[in-house]
Amino acid sequence: MKWDEFFVTGDPLIYGADVSIVLTFATLVFALTYFKKWGWLWREWITTVDHKKIGIMYLISAIMMLFRGGVDALLMRTQLAAPNAEFLNADHYNQIFTTHGTIMIIFMAMPFLIGIINIVVPLQIGARDVAYPYLNAVSFWTFFMGAMLFNISFVIGGSPEAGWTSYMPLASNELSPGPGQNYYILGLQISGIGTLLTGINFIVTIFKLRAPGMSLLRMPMFTWSSLVTSVIIVFAFPILTVALALMMFDRLFGSHFFTLAGEGMDMLWVNLFWLWGHPEVYIVILPAFGIFSEIISTFSRKNLFGYKAMVFSMVIIAGLSFIVWVHHFFTMGSGAFVNSVFSITTMAIGIPTGVKIFNWLLTMYKGRIKFTTPMLWTLGFIVNFVIGGVTGVMLSMAAADYQYHNTYFLVAHFHYVLIAGTVFACFAGLHYWYPKMFGHRLNEKIGKWCFWLFTIGFNICFMPMYFLGLAGMPRRVYTYTAGSGWFSLNFIATIGAFLMGFAFILLIYNIYYSLRYEKRELSGDPWDGRTLEWATKDAIPPHYNFAVLPNVTGLDAFWKMKKDGHPGTTEPAEAIVPIHMPSNSGKPFIMSLFFFISGFGFVFEWYGMAIAGLVGVFVILILRSLDQDKGYYVSVDEIECDLGKK
Repeated sequence: MKWDEFFVTGDPLIYGADVSIVLTFATLVFALTYFKKWGWLWREWITTVDHKKIGIMYLISAIMMLFRGGVDALLMRTQLAAPNAEFLNADHYNQIFTTHGTIMIIFMAMPFLIGIINIVVPLQIGARDVAYPYLNAVSFWTFFMGAMLFNISFVIGGSPEAGWTSYMPLASNELSPGPGQNYYILGLQISGIGTLLTGINFIVTIFKLRAPGMSLLRMPMFTWSSLVTSVIIVFAFPILTVALALMMFDRLFGSHFFTLAGEGMDMLWVNLFWLWGHPEVYIVILPAFGIFSEIISTFSRKNLFGYKAMVFSMVIIAGLSFIVWVHHFFTMGSGAFVNSVFSITTMAIGIPTGVKIFNWLLTMYKGRIKFTTPMLWTLGFIVNFVIGGVTGVMLSMAAADYQYHNTYFLVAHFHYVLIAGTVFACFAGLHYWYPKMFGHRLNEKIGKWCFWLFTIGFNICFMPMYFLGLAGMPRRVYTYTAGSGWFSLNFIATIGAFLMGFAFILLIYNIYYSLRYEKRELSGDPWDGRTLEWATKDAIPPHYNFAVLPNVTGLDAFWKMKKDGHPGTTEPAEAIVPIHMPSNSGKPFIMSLFFFISGFGFVFEWYGMAIAGLVGVFVILILRSLDQDKGYYVSVDEIECDLGKK
């Protein structure tokens, strides 16, 4: 392969990306060298197995991916702002369209929520870490390397352009030649390893490491949502793993699982993808429901209304999520009976979702509501998510879906569900648990400006798309004619998209401003919280979380401790004993680096590199199996020092 074929050339946007990547990398290297932070970076972050630090790294990665996916969205909206625009050509638009969807779902929404799960769930259940801390580090680094492998396609080799769903035969070698689609396959495959391991880890953590007295029906709602999500991950992600492996065999080794030649079936890919893809929607929405439940309960100063109904509704949603996938291709000739069955199951999933909406409203009823920034994001979610849900019911009717399916009406619907549901939850959860991560709040005034700017921009951007769809504008088009009548609504939508972009900049500024100027929290309970993550003495918990594991006597354990006048875990009444903790390890990072090397080799069909990377992975696995490190003990003196007793 020639160098001009290896590196993407010929587009000013690509050259700009090249320059920004080089400058960013050079700045990081210079800063770490100048401030002598290489050792600190390795000891404190790259080799860490602390669930809180791993969660923070997930969040940082997700915010980076939100920036990348957001820039893609702004480029698309700029191209569509006017008829017959030539800002992007067809191939470049298709690449950005593909990377936007893939990044936002796989590399932004999921890691953002998994990051919050990592930080919060062990604290909420009164545990000192996850069940498998080493595996948790492997999960993060495989996700990160998969994300980086996917992202470098922009400047090396070329991005995939078959859409984030990568339907066959569009994703075949004949219609998608070159390494772009291979990046999609390998990036998702490597990152999916981390997601699957995360699901297993948190199922075991929640079932086995709960504090004394915390029965399943005393768990916080966010922990329940994380448990149900983890179960979905364990059942759904192997489907994606198999589907991607089969596509890799088709593209790299000449098999015919998804090609009509050789008696393959392109519809097999569609079915496998959505068998994973629709449960995936609930992987990113159920933790959001848990976040909103915690925030509404805290800032309404009330127990969550209908706690058991909320739990059962999540379990029902999880079950139904696996039997609705055909509604993604009502128009592909499955037949009236099949479409009717899946139309009914799709409508049915709205019932437990509606239960949750009413339970949140009844929790706020007669509550002493505090309109903090997290609460504003939550209230904004309810209004906008209901719009997305109602239009989802419209789409669930198979006959009507024939009219809506391939139009911008559908684009508006899933953005109202995914942005109002997931992105609003990410921002709400970030503001809510930020003091637990960094010891200070995000500035409330800037946070509220960010909320209003984003929410207004969101509705200006996506509400016109419903009417564009009703006016006949098809999705996945990169241009349109002046006579179509779609200009004004597209221009308005583009203005809304840029308002959302400005809101994101305001969020980043808020992080910087709050780091410099916000006062530091003096206790671990800045919001007068209800659950155990707020029960630590200090705003930022020590690496072992709790000096003495809390004893849970009811729902909303910390609120009950405060109400009953018990000291909870802030001043342990029991004798302090040494605490066993796992040691840090660099093996997860190194093994994931070998995954990256192997994946890059497969992308370009350099099988020597691919095999060498896999050998490296197996060597690290063998070294890990021979590792005799049993961890270490935190001494009583250190614990008492952290508690301020010495």
